[in-house]
Amino acid sequence: MIYSLENSTIKITASTRGAELHSITGKKEGTQYLWNGDAKYWKYHSPILFPIVGNLVDSKYRIDKKTYELPSHGLGRISDFKFVAQTNNSITFELKYSEETMKRYPFKFSLHINYTIEGNTVKVTYNVINLDDKDMSFSIGAHPAFMCPIEKNEKLEDYYLKFNKKETSDRMEITKDGYYSHKRKEGLKDTDIMILSKDLFKDDALVFDDLKSDKITIKSKNHEKSVSVEFKGFPYMGIWAPKRGAPFLCIEPWFGHADYEDFTGEFKEKEGSIELNSGQEFKYSYKISIVE
Repeated sequence: MIYSLENSTIKITASTRGAELHSITGKKEGTQYLWNGDAKYWKYHSPILFPIVGNLVDSKYRIDKKTYELPSHGLGRISDFKFVAQTNNSITFELKYSEETMKRYPFKFSLHINYTIEGNTVKVTYNVINLDDKDMSFSIGAHPAFMCPIEKNEKLEDYYLKFNKKETSDRMEITKDGYYSHKRKEGLKDTDIMILSKDLFKDDALVFDDLKSDKITIKSKNHEKSVSVEFKGFPYMGIWAPKRGAPFLCIEPWFGHADYEDFTGEFKEKEGSIELNSGQEFKYSYKISIVE
């Protein structure tokens, strides 16, 4: 089921399927900032990545020496969440453990996703609660896709990314199977600008693990419309657009990332994995802001 929230500046819609944002619309001109989910290119809009981010080697992982399987990005984006509550400016969904989730992810958990709008901003909050009597390992991340170009008469090359701090950062190398290789590739060098092009993503996503910036803005050379993602405290950042030229760009703050190609350890030993004690909560937010 689709729910909506709006104020004088923006309107958003979100679905119980995956607790996924479906649209972010500027009300001044009706500009759509979130990807429309055209399955020709990519059927998602802004999936929730939980309890893993990215790919597992052979889709398998280990907990207490037992092997489990999960699809890429985990259960969140393919699960039906429960509608919990709605106010004038917020909406909350919940995914709770079940017999089916325990077969693939052997922990008792509750995951709340909250969307709150204020002015031109959508605040997205993740709240993971460990309901089990043992420590729980997980990763979580965002995968919002934004219209790029925003205007129909533009192309990707009319756009650039503006970081809120100057960056010198190599990116993590991704293998052809979607894992990491332990090698680094040239990324950003003493700049706060990344010029966009189709060739930029020929080797898959650009993934950074040491950015100083906590805000990235998609901007056009032709007008003032823009969309920003503010991600304070998130240790990993993925920037991705499909190689085949789909008209969108993803800015993805993560806690955790895909497996290294040679990883054979326990899930709790996986780089970026979060350990949550019994009864504890993990709560983090990021923000999406538009300029119309």
